[in-house]
Amino acid sequence: MNRKGKLYFRYGTMGSAKTALLLTTAYNFEERKMRYVCLKPIIDNRNKNNVIKSRIGIERECQWIYQDTDLYQFAQELFEKTMSAIDWFLIDEAQFLTPEQVDQLSRIVDDYGSNVICYGLRTDFKSRLFEGSRRLFEIADSIDEIKSTCTCGRKTIINARIDASGDFVETGAQVEIGGDDRYIAVCRKCWRNKRIEQASRDTLPFI
Repeated sequence: MNRKGKLYFRYGTMGSAKTALLLTTAYNFEERKMRYVCLKPIIDNRNKNNVIKSRIGIERECQWIYQDTDLYQFAQELFEKTMSAIDWFLIDEAQFLTPEQVDQLSRIVDDYGSNVICYGLRTDFKSRLFEGSRRLFEIADSIDEIKSTCTCGRKTIINARIDASGDFVETGAQVEIGGDDRYIAVCRKCWRNKRIEQASRDTLPFI
């Protein structure tokens, strides 16, 4: 095919307006009569309905991606149904994709010339890469960071998980869905200093 698509990965910490950017992009495509579809892994089902919703309140209907969804097959069936290729696939929470699903997205780009933009987190609360994000870093054509600022003024890097007292949580499953009540984006220095402070406090002798 003559169409030349790209696989994009746009990543940032929580609260960096990734989802708002996706929704704004979808709105612009709609205004320009471009063919697009929005998708999101069902693991993040806080909104219950199949919608992508930003913290600023805007939302748009999407289609769920399940753990066993073959995205290449999904695209083939969609193209057959619409009798044409889709120009753009917009995917929210891409860190929850499996590596195989990222590979399937790359095949959609290579075989059909569609563009795929994945929005998501780079790392978890322990600063470790999500598997979906790792694969996107490995094979995406274009990688862009959506930057946001820590309270100290530095760039946020860490998606710190917090407890009810605001302390950083060091253990637990990699995936725990939550919002501002469970996570706070901070720079590396603030993350380190807070953990040192907590460790020192926890080792103080009882008086």
